[in-house]
Amino acid sequence: MNNQGCSVIRVTVTTRPTRTKATGAWADGDRTPLNDVEVLKHEDDALNVRQRILDVYSQQGFSSIAPSDLTGRFRWMGLYTQRKPGLDGTHTGEDDIADERFMMRIRTDGGKLSTDQVRVVAGISRDFARGTADVTNRQNIQLHNVRIEDVPRIWERLESVGMMTTEACGDCPRGMLCSPVAGIERDEIVDGTRAVEEIRRRWIGQPEFSNLPRKYKTAVSGSPRHDVAHEINDISFVGVVHPEHGPGFDVWVGGGLSVKPVLARRLGAWVPLEEVPEVWHGVTSIFRDHGYRRLRNKARLKFLVQDWGPERFREVLETEYLGRRLVDGPEPTVPEGTRRDHVGIHEQHDGNVWVGATTVGGRVGAEGLFRVAEIAEEVGSARVRVTPHQKVLVLDVPPARAESVARRLEEVDLHVFPSEWRRNVLACTGLEYCKLALTDTKNRARWTVEELEKRLPDIDIPFSIHVNGCPNACARSQVGDVGLKGMLEKRADGTHQEVFQVLLGGSLAEDTALARKARNLKVAGDDLPDYIERLARAYLDQRAAGESFHSWARRADEEDLR
Repeated sequence: MNNQGCSVIRVTVTTRPTRTKATGAWADGDRTPLNDVEVLKHEDDALNVRQRILDVYSQQGFSSIAPSDLTGRFRWMGLYTQRKPGLDGTHTGEDDIADERFMMRIRTDGGKLSTDQVRVVAGISRDFARGTADVTNRQNIQLHNVRIEDVPRIWERLESVGMMTTEACGDCPRGMLCSPVAGIERDEIVDGTRAVEEIRRRWIGQPEFSNLPRKYKTAVSGSPRHDVAHEINDISFVGVVHPEHGPGFDVWVGGGLSVKPVLARRLGAWVPLEEVPEVWHGVTSIFRDHGYRRLRNKARLKFLVQDWGPERFREVLETEYLGRRLVDGPEPTVPEGTRRDHVGIHEQHDGNVWVGATTVGGRVGAEGLFRVAEIAEEVGSARVRVTPHQKVLVLDVPPARAESVARRLEEVDLHVFPSEWRRNVLACTGLEYCKLALTDTKNRARWTVEELEKRLPDIDIPFSIHVNGCPNACARSQVGDVGLKGMLEKRADGTHQEVFQVLLGGSLAEDTALARKARNLKVAGDDLPDYIERLARAYLDQRAAGESFHSWARRADEEDLR
């Protein structure tokens, strides 16, 4: 039975293994910082950098910024230095490649935007970011070329419409993924919006969780389509119906990609909507207290979950942080062949429709944002959404106007009826702006898509291409049909060419698995369309009836993958 009314119980778990080397976990009783990032967080709460930006740095310019703020605490305000223009991938990760302009992430939890907010962001992009604006797969909008002198004015404009950049980056709870059609989807299990809003109100931008061991990613969705990639987030709440208690959420923890990809684990617990904030707080507190702070590359929650296992993690959550037992719950299921991206024209529960369009690798720009707001308002809509798959949705469209909205969106390169190639491409920031990138991504993605549309225009199955400029997998290279990890290869004459290590057969949803690494499989950037065309034709020739590309890629002979 539901045990919400149980009294608080505090039990000390005594089964923890003896550690031979300090992990830096605060729960071990020693908060001595064990690396440079932990030192800077220990010396001053990163949230305090906001006031220095307002009072000092924006007044005195880039040269006045303290190094520990510039490369550390600025991230808590959604700011990263970007790559100087014109530097190729041989210049990577070095301090002297940083431009005096910034990438800025605007936090949009759940991708929720009013048309007024879209116009404000578009105006900021036009006035302060040289017209740049990209939709990320974290449901943020990312700007580039921002000067420190302009940040206060940008914040003032954002805050005038209820937006912010606070904790869009950093070792903190970053922007939360939410179903972009929460509250309007016809067959939605449960609307998680209220829980996300409560988490944001109570804990985002607050010192309680401003110093976590590493980044912390949250996803909440009551959609039956599992549309927030819950398998690769630190904590996720997935809609499910309990046979006794009704609609609620299944809790998953410990997912993440990068150089050590790990799929999240179920805790086996069912949580009603009203308890989601409390359980989120408990899991986040475990990460804060027990996370491994000694080594940055071991500091994500996934490593703690791997060591403990979901059973012990749940036990600690219940006995030390919640003081009560959680209700056991069923595992969520998703219908075979489900599309997660909400592209196309779909009926809402109120009789209106939403119109979902794809970008190419997230690029929209100031002009695109202005036009999206205009198109929405022309048909009486005031709501826009961006998705975890780099898509843009216009909600609340009268059905008779939907085709017109689709045509208008296509005028700004947002396609409601795209090819499979265009629909399923993801791309990270890449060499154009990112200091960690080795290769170009956005331009490579567009060129590859356009070439494949010419060569195989009628391909009829989902075929995802995830283009990453480095090993960090910001475009989810390990869970795409074709994952491309950017690298550099030295030629005989000493110059370098862009190449991509190929990962094949990754997927989420009903057939979740990490991608396969074929032995020594690399493709030159200039050869990507040729390689993917060859690969796709091999699949089309060899597939069994109804077989997906990722299923074929997992069983295919290595020679057929080359």
